[in-house]
Amino acid sequence: MISSFFSKAKPVHFVIVSSIVLLVFVVAKLHFLEAPFSLNLLGKQLGLFLICLTSLFVLDFFVSRNNLTKKNSYKLLIFSLFIAILPESILSSKILLANLFVLLAFRRLISLRSKKAIKKKLFDAAFWIGIAALFYFWAILFYILIIAGLILYSILGIKNWIVPLIGLITVGIIWTSYMILANYDIVQYFNALIDISFDFSQWNSKRLILGITLILSYGIWALFYMLKDLGSRSKKSRPSYILIVVGAMVGLFIIAVAPNKNGSEFLFLFAPMAIIITNYLETLSEKWFKEVLIIGLIVAPLVALML
Repeated sequence: MISSFFSKAKPVHFVIVSSIVLLVFVVAKLHFLEAPFSLNLLGKQLGLFLICLTSLFVLDFFVSRNNLTKKNSYKLLIFSLFIAILPESILSSKILLANLFVLLAFRRLISLRSKKAIKKKLFDAAFWIGIAALFYFWAILFYILIIAGLILYSILGIKNWIVPLIGLITVGIIWTSYMILANYDIVQYFNALIDISFDFSQWNSKRLILGITLILSYGIWALFYMLKDLGSRSKKSRPSYILIVVGAMVGLFIIAVAPNKNGSEFLFLFAPMAIIITNYLETLSEKWFKEVLIIGLIVAPLVALML
């Protein structure tokens, strides 16, 4: 049974999940990439695939280290299956990089629960979010997580609220300095940086509609149960779960305002949703229902190929 196989965290699971991502990555690039083959192109795509694997590793690391789920590999499986359902999510190199830096910021914010090295963690989180925003502007909205973290973990003191701003300003100064030295038109850059769209016509395909509907259905259903179960969580762990929920809400908002709605914007939603759905699967006592949910995610990409 698939659910039983992934119910305990094992090294082989990372190999299997990495293989799934590799297969989806290769198929997606062969289908969507139009550039002629070259060694430079091969090197770039290899680098992007390594970014995908690093994102998986970072997700597994901070979730396991902070006990956001039990010791299983459901989160990795779900994350990889989401990519298989929406392969468009890994087509944008900028969003892949932005998402990796957002995950690094998540890692630092979740670790605030220990109340150790608070200022360093706040600076790091803001710094990573600032870098993410350089690749994809709307990633800046994940700064809301820092504010939420300060409130949820009851971190007081004006200095603690100023430190994240310094982290963002540091990124801004470094990037502006680089642009000046490289003779970029700074005004034109910032004018083109902020773009927004509520045109969802690009999603008007059976395959995309199926994938988006399935992911949102699983996520919303699991989120409902997670919020319902939040009161039973320990007082120490509760803020971390709320932070994951806030991250999912920010991801949904980015999807709504994304200027180019081609499916790649959903990548920001995958990590928090994978954690939320994993927590839901852990509460299920009916093994057959857990199995059906996982099989549904496995079958969906195959069905999508026939649409």
